[in-house]
Amino acid sequence: MSVPSSAVVPVAAPAVRIRRFGGPEVIELVDVPVRQPGPGQVLVEVRAVGVNPADAKVRQGKRHDGPLAEPIGLGSDAAGVVVALGEGVEAGVGSGGIENAEGLSVGDAVIGRGLSGAYATYITAPAAQFTRAPEGLSFQQGAAIGIPVGTAYQVLASLGLDAGQTLLVHAGAGAVGQAAIQLARARGARVIATASPANHARIRELGGEPVAYGDGLLARLRELAPDGVDRVLDAAGTREALEASLALVSDPAHIGEIVNVEWAAAYGVSAYSGSRPGFLNAEQKALRAEAVPYAARLVVTGQLQLEIADVLPLAEAAEAHRRIDGGHVRGKLVLRP
Repeated sequence: MSVPSSAVVPVAAPAVRIRRFGGPEVIELVDVPVRQPGPGQVLVEVRAVGVNPADAKVRQGKRHDGPLAEPIGLGSDAAGVVVALGEGVEAGVGSGGIENAEGLSVGDAVIGRGLSGAYATYITAPAAQFTRAPEGLSFQQGAAIGIPVGTAYQVLASLGLDAGQTLLVHAGAGAVGQAAIQLARARGARVIATASPANHARIRELGGEPVAYGDGLLARLRELAPDGVDRVLDAAGTREALEASLALVSDPAHIGEIVNVEWAAAYGVSAYSGSRPGFLNAEQKALRAEAVPYAARLVVTGQLQLEIADVLPLAEAAEAHRRIDGGHVRGKLVLRP
Protein backbone atom coordinates (compact mmCIF):
# COMPACT_ATOMS: atom_id res chain seq x y z
CA MET A 1 0.00 0.00 0.00
CA SER A 2 1.58 3.28 -1.10
CA VAL A 3 0.57 6.50 0.62
CA PRO A 4 1.67 10.02 -0.36
CA SER A 5 4.20 11.49 2.05
CA SER A 6 5.22 15.07 2.72
CA ALA A 7 6.79 16.62 -0.36
CA VAL A 8 9.77 18.01 1.57
CA VAL A 9 11.53 16.43 4.53
CA PRO A 10 12.40 19.16 7.06
CA VAL A 11 15.82 19.61 8.60
CA ALA A 12 14.29 19.28 12.07
CA ALA A 13 10.91 18.05 13.34
CA PRO A 14 9.05 17.53 16.66
CA ALA A 15 9.89 14.52 18.80
CA VAL A 16 9.45 13.55 22.45
CA ARG A 17 12.52 13.66 24.68
CA ILE A 18 13.15 13.25 28.39
CA ARG A 19 16.16 14.79 30.13
CA ARG A 20 15.56 13.10 33.49
CA PHE A 21 13.56 10.21 34.86
CA GLY A 22 10.28 10.74 36.65
CA GLY A 23 6.56 11.21 36.12
CA PRO A 24 4.76 12.27 32.94
CA GLU A 25 5.85 15.85 33.59
CA VAL A 26 9.40 15.01 32.39
CA ILE A 27 8.09 14.47 28.83
CA GLU A 28 8.98 17.32 26.47
CA LEU A 29 8.18 17.92 22.79
CA VAL A 30 11.18 19.48 21.08
CA ASP A 31 12.51 19.89 17.55
CA VAL A 32 15.27 17.40 16.76
CA PRO A 33 17.35 16.96 13.59
CA VAL A 34 15.89 14.60 10.98
CA ARG A 35 18.66 12.09 10.20
CA GLN A 36 19.08 10.88 6.65
CA PRO A 37 19.21 7.08 6.45
CA GLY A 38 22.60 5.38 6.45
CA PRO A 39 23.43 1.99 4.93
CA GLY A 40 20.63 -0.51 5.52
CA GLN A 41 18.34 2.15 7.02
CA VAL A 42 15.14 3.90 5.99
CA LEU A 43 13.65 7.26 6.92
CA VAL A 44 9.96 7.03 7.85
CA GLU A 45 7.43 9.82 8.26
CA VAL A 46 5.51 8.68 11.35
CA ARG A 47 1.72 8.76 11.17
CA ALA A 48 0.82 6.89 14.40
CA VAL A 49 2.67 5.72 17.51
CA GLY A 50 1.66 2.99 19.94
CA VAL A 51 1.92 3.82 23.65
CA ASN A 52 2.98 0.87 25.80
CA PRO A 53 3.42 0.35 29.56
CA ALA A 54 7.07 -0.40 28.81
CA ASP A 55 7.44 3.21 27.63
CA ALA A 56 6.38 4.42 31.05
CA LYS A 57 8.96 2.16 32.71
CA VAL A 58 11.67 3.68 30.51
CA ARG A 59 10.45 7.15 31.52
CA GLN A 60 10.56 6.14 35.18
CA GLY A 61 14.15 4.90 34.89
CA LYS A 62 13.26 1.24 35.42
CA ARG A 63 15.03 0.23 32.20
CA HIS A 64 18.20 2.28 32.69
CA ASP A 65 21.16 2.20 35.04
CA GLY A 66 22.05 5.54 36.61
CA PRO A 67 20.99 9.06 35.61
CA LEU A 68 20.62 10.17 32.01
CA ALA A 69 23.79 11.48 30.41
CA GLU A 70 21.80 13.02 27.53
CA PRO A 71 18.15 13.33 26.47
CA ILE A 72 16.53 10.14 25.16
CA GLY A 73 13.37 9.38 23.20
CA LEU A 74 10.48 7.10 24.07
CA GLY A 75 8.48 4.51 22.18
CA SER A 76 9.14 1.42 20.08
CA ASP A 77 5.97 0.88 17.97
CA ALA A 78 4.99 3.11 15.05
CA ALA A 79 3.43 3.16 11.60
CA GLY A 80 4.13 5.56 8.80
CA VAL A 81 5.40 6.12 5.26
CA VAL A 82 8.90 5.52 3.87
CA VAL A 83 10.34 8.80 2.58
CA ALA A 84 13.98 7.82 1.93
CA LEU A 85 16.09 4.68 1.52
CA GLY A 86 19.67 4.23 2.68
CA GLU A 87 22.36 2.49 0.70
CA GLY A 88 21.74 -1.23 0.29
CA VAL A 89 17.97 -1.05 0.81
CA GLU A 90 16.52 -2.20 -2.49
CA ALA A 91 13.04 -1.32 -3.64
CA GLY A 92 10.65 -4.12 -4.55
CA VAL A 93 9.62 -7.41 -2.98
CA GLY A 94 11.88 -8.60 -0.18
CA SER A 95 13.88 -11.80 -0.23
CA GLY A 96 11.73 -14.91 -0.24
CA GLY A 97 8.67 -12.76 -0.92
CA ILE A 98 8.57 -11.54 2.68
CA GLU A 99 7.19 -8.01 2.69
CA ASN A 100 9.76 -6.26 4.84
CA ALA A 101 13.41 -5.24 5.12
CA GLU A 102 15.08 -5.34 1.69
CA GLY A 103 11.81 -4.93 -0.20
CA LEU A 104 10.83 -1.41 0.85
CA SER A 105 10.17 1.47 -1.52
CA VAL A 106 9.64 5.20 -1.02
CA GLY A 107 5.91 5.73 -0.50
CA ASP A 108 5.31 2.37 1.19
CA ALA A 109 3.14 2.34 4.31
CA VAL A 110 5.05 0.42 6.98
CA ILE A 111 4.79 -0.94 10.50
CA GLY A 112 7.80 -0.50 12.77
CA ARG A 113 8.68 -2.49 15.88
CA GLY A 114 11.60 -2.45 18.30
CA LEU A 115 12.33 1.16 17.42
CA SER A 116 14.16 3.67 19.59
CA GLY A 117 12.39 7.00 20.02
CA ALA A 118 9.21 6.26 18.06
CA TYR A 119 7.38 9.21 19.65
CA ALA A 120 8.45 11.43 16.77
CA THR A 121 7.43 12.96 13.48
CA TYR A 122 10.23 11.21 11.57
CA ILE A 123 12.35 8.23 12.52
CA THR A 124 15.45 6.70 10.96
CA ALA A 125 16.06 3.02 11.71
CA PRO A 126 17.24 -0.26 10.13
CA ALA A 127 14.96 -1.44 7.32
CA ALA A 128 14.73 -4.84 9.02
CA GLN A 129 12.65 -3.26 11.78
CA PHE A 130 9.85 -2.38 9.36
CA THR A 131 7.20 -4.49 7.67
CA ARG A 132 5.21 -3.30 4.66
CA ALA A 133 1.60 -2.74 5.76
CA PRO A 134 -1.09 -4.63 3.83
CA GLU A 135 -3.79 -2.75 1.94
CA GLY A 136 -6.66 -1.86 4.24
CA LEU A 137 -4.65 -1.54 7.47
CA SER A 138 -4.86 1.91 9.08
CA PHE A 139 -1.83 3.63 10.56
CA GLN A 140 -3.44 3.48 14.00
CA GLN A 141 -3.92 -0.26 13.69
CA GLY A 142 -0.36 -0.70 12.50
CA ALA A 143 0.98 1.19 15.51
CA ALA A 144 -1.11 -0.98 17.85
CA ILE A 145 0.41 -4.30 16.80
CA GLY A 146 4.08 -4.39 17.87
CA ILE A 147 4.53 -4.98 21.59
CA PRO A 148 1.04 -6.15 22.62
CA VAL A 149 0.29 -8.57 19.78
CA GLY A 150 3.91 -9.67 19.45
CA THR A 151 4.06 -10.41 23.17
CA ALA A 152 0.81 -12.40 23.19
CA TYR A 153 1.81 -14.36 20.07
CA GLN A 154 5.24 -15.23 21.44
CA VAL A 155 4.08 -16.18 24.94
CA LEU A 156 1.36 -18.53 23.67
CA ALA A 157 3.82 -20.17 21.28
CA SER A 158 6.57 -20.44 23.91
CA LEU A 159 4.17 -21.95 26.44
CA GLY A 160 3.01 -24.48 23.84
CA LEU A 161 -0.70 -23.70 24.09
CA ASP A 162 -2.66 -26.32 22.16
CA ALA A 163 -6.22 -26.81 20.99
CA GLY A 164 -8.48 -28.11 23.74
CA GLN A 165 -6.41 -26.60 26.54
CA THR A 166 -7.53 -23.86 28.92
CA LEU A 167 -5.66 -20.57 29.08
CA LEU A 168 -6.01 -18.09 31.94
CA VAL A 169 -5.23 -14.48 31.00
CA HIS A 170 -4.76 -11.89 33.73
CA ALA A 171 -5.64 -8.31 32.66
CA GLY A 172 -7.69 -9.57 29.75
CA ALA A 173 -9.03 -6.14 28.73
CA GLY A 174 -5.59 -4.62 28.12
CA ALA A 175 -3.94 -4.63 24.71
CA VAL A 176 -1.85 -7.76 25.40
CA GLY A 177 -4.79 -9.50 27.05
CA GLN A 178 -7.20 -8.83 24.20
CA ALA A 179 -4.67 -10.10 21.66
CA ALA A 180 -4.00 -13.21 23.75
CA ILE A 181 -7.70 -14.07 24.01
CA GLN A 182 -8.18 -13.88 20.25
CA LEU A 183 -4.98 -15.70 19.32
CA ALA A 184 -5.70 -18.46 21.84
CA ARG A 185 -9.24 -18.91 20.58
CA ALA A 186 -7.84 -19.17 17.04
CA ARG A 187 -5.66 -22.02 18.32
CA GLY A 188 -8.77 -23.79 19.58
CA ALA A 189 -8.17 -23.13 23.27
CA ARG A 190 -10.64 -22.16 25.94
CA VAL A 191 -9.87 -18.78 27.53
CA ILE A 192 -10.71 -17.47 30.99
CA ALA A 193 -9.75 -13.83 31.51
CA THR A 194 -9.68 -11.59 34.57
CA ALA A 195 -10.95 -8.03 34.19
CA SER A 196 -13.04 -5.43 35.96
CA PRO A 197 -16.80 -6.02 35.63
CA ALA A 198 -17.07 -2.98 33.33
CA ASN A 199 -14.96 -4.86 30.77
CA HIS A 200 -16.65 -8.26 30.97
CA ALA A 201 -18.79 -7.63 27.91
CA ARG A 202 -15.65 -6.95 25.88
CA ILE A 203 -14.05 -10.19 27.08
CA ARG A 204 -17.14 -12.11 25.95
CA GLU A 205 -17.11 -10.37 22.55
CA LEU A 206 -13.61 -11.73 22.00
CA GLY A 207 -14.58 -15.26 22.96
CA GLY A 208 -13.30 -15.31 26.54
CA GLU A 209 -14.99 -16.09 29.84
CA PRO A 210 -14.62 -13.10 32.19
CA VAL A 211 -13.85 -13.25 35.90
CA ALA A 212 -13.63 -10.25 38.22
CA TYR A 213 -10.32 -9.81 40.00
CA GLY A 214 -10.18 -8.88 43.70
CA ASP A 215 -10.97 -10.72 46.91
CA GLY A 216 -12.08 -14.28 46.25
CA LEU A 217 -10.45 -14.49 42.80
CA LEU A 218 -9.14 -18.03 43.24
CA ALA A 219 -12.54 -19.33 44.35
CA ARG A 220 -14.22 -17.77 41.31
CA LEU A 221 -11.61 -19.22 39.01
CA ARG A 222 -12.03 -22.69 40.54
CA GLU A 223 -15.75 -22.50 39.78
CA LEU A 224 -14.97 -22.15 36.09
CA ALA A 225 -11.95 -24.47 36.10
CA PRO A 226 -12.29 -26.98 38.95
CA ASP A 227 -9.47 -29.08 37.50
CA GLY A 228 -7.18 -26.11 37.06
CA VAL A 229 -5.86 -24.49 33.88
CA ASP A 230 -3.19 -25.58 31.41
CA ARG A 231 -1.42 -22.28 30.75
CA VAL A 232 -1.40 -18.71 32.11
CA LEU A 233 -0.43 -15.39 30.58
CA ASP A 234 -0.02 -12.86 33.37
CA ALA A 235 -0.24 -9.30 32.07
CA ALA A 236 -1.33 -7.94 35.47
CA GLY A 237 1.74 -8.65 37.58
CA THR A 238 -0.13 -8.55 40.87
CA ARG A 239 0.49 -10.82 43.84
CA GLU A 240 -3.14 -11.91 43.61
CA ALA A 241 -2.68 -13.01 39.99
CA LEU A 242 0.52 -14.88 40.81
CA GLU A 243 -0.91 -16.77 43.77
CA ALA A 244 -4.06 -17.77 41.89
CA SER A 245 -2.01 -18.91 38.90
CA LEU A 246 0.35 -21.02 41.01
CA ALA A 247 -2.65 -22.72 42.61
CA LEU A 248 -4.21 -23.60 39.25
CA VAL A 249 -1.34 -24.93 37.13
CA SER A 250 0.45 -28.26 37.45
CA ASP A 251 3.83 -26.68 36.70
CA PRO A 252 4.83 -23.07 37.44
CA ALA A 253 6.76 -23.01 34.15
CA HIS A 254 3.34 -23.02 32.44
CA ILE A 255 2.84 -19.44 33.68
CA GLY A 256 4.06 -16.79 31.24
CA GLU A 257 4.96 -13.70 33.27
CA ILE A 258 5.50 -10.45 31.34
CA VAL A 259 5.37 -7.86 34.14
CA ASN A 260 7.40 -9.00 37.16
CA VAL A 261 9.98 -11.11 35.39
CA GLU A 262 12.06 -11.41 38.55
CA TRP A 263 9.46 -13.91 39.76
CA ALA A 264 11.10 -16.48 37.48
CA ALA A 265 13.91 -17.05 39.95
CA ALA A 266 11.67 -17.04 43.02
CA TYR A 267 8.73 -19.12 41.74
CA GLY A 268 9.87 -20.96 38.63
CA VAL A 269 7.50 -19.18 36.26
CA SER A 270 8.49 -18.50 32.64
CA ALA A 271 9.41 -14.83 32.29
CA TYR A 272 9.42 -12.90 29.01
CA SER A 273 10.44 -9.26 28.57
CA GLY A 274 11.60 -7.56 25.40
CA SER A 275 12.82 -4.47 27.20
CA ARG A 276 15.14 -6.19 29.67
CA PRO A 277 18.23 -8.10 28.52
CA GLY A 278 18.26 -11.83 29.15
CA PHE A 279 14.52 -12.52 29.14
CA LEU A 280 14.04 -13.32 25.44
CA ASN A 281 16.15 -15.79 23.49
CA ALA A 282 16.69 -15.63 19.73
CA GLU A 283 13.72 -17.90 19.00
CA GLN A 284 11.38 -15.81 21.15
CA LYS A 285 12.57 -12.57 19.53
CA ALA A 286 11.92 -14.13 16.12
CA LEU A 287 8.38 -15.04 17.19
CA ARG A 288 7.67 -11.44 18.17
CA ALA A 289 8.91 -10.22 14.80
CA GLU A 290 6.91 -12.92 12.98
CA ALA A 291 3.76 -11.77 14.75
CA VAL A 292 3.69 -8.35 13.06
CA PRO A 293 2.96 -9.34 9.43
CA TYR A 294 0.82 -12.24 10.64
CA ALA A 295 -1.34 -9.99 12.85
CA ALA A 296 -1.57 -7.28 10.18
CA ARG A 297 -3.13 -9.77 7.76
CA LEU A 298 -5.57 -10.97 10.41
CA VAL A 299 -6.66 -7.41 11.17
CA VAL A 300 -7.36 -6.70 7.51
CA THR A 301 -9.42 -9.88 7.14
CA GLY A 302 -11.38 -9.15 10.31
CA GLN A 303 -9.96 -12.11 12.24
CA LEU A 304 -8.19 -9.95 14.83
CA GLN A 305 -9.63 -6.88 16.52
CA LEU A 306 -7.38 -4.11 17.83
CA GLU A 307 -9.24 -1.85 20.23
CA ILE A 308 -7.94 1.73 20.11
CA ALA A 309 -8.69 3.30 23.48
CA ASP A 310 -7.94 6.84 22.29
CA VAL A 311 -5.85 8.79 19.79
CA LEU A 312 -4.00 11.82 21.17
CA PRO A 313 -1.74 14.39 19.47
CA LEU A 314 1.98 13.78 19.92
CA ALA A 315 2.04 17.00 21.97
CA GLU A 316 -0.16 15.22 24.54
CA ALA A 317 2.23 12.31 25.14
CA ALA A 318 2.39 13.27 28.83
CA GLU A 319 -1.38 12.85 29.10
CA ALA A 320 -1.12 9.42 27.51
CA HIS A 321 1.45 8.47 30.13
CA ARG A 322 -0.75 9.76 32.93
CA ARG A 323 -3.43 7.38 31.73
CA ILE A 324 -0.96 4.49 31.47
CA ASP A 325 0.29 5.20 34.99
CA GLY A 326 -3.29 5.19 36.26
CA GLY A 327 -3.83 1.67 34.96
CA HIS A 328 -7.07 0.20 33.61
CA VAL A 329 -6.60 1.46 30.04
CA ARG A 330 -8.76 -0.79 27.89
CA GLY A 331 -7.13 -1.48 24.58
CA LYS A 332 -4.40 0.69 23.09
CA LEU A 333 -3.49 4.37 23.36
CA VAL A 334 -2.10 5.87 20.16
CA LEU A 335 -0.30 9.16 19.49
CA ARG A 336 -0.74 11.11 16.25
CA PRO A 337 2.25 13.26 15.13
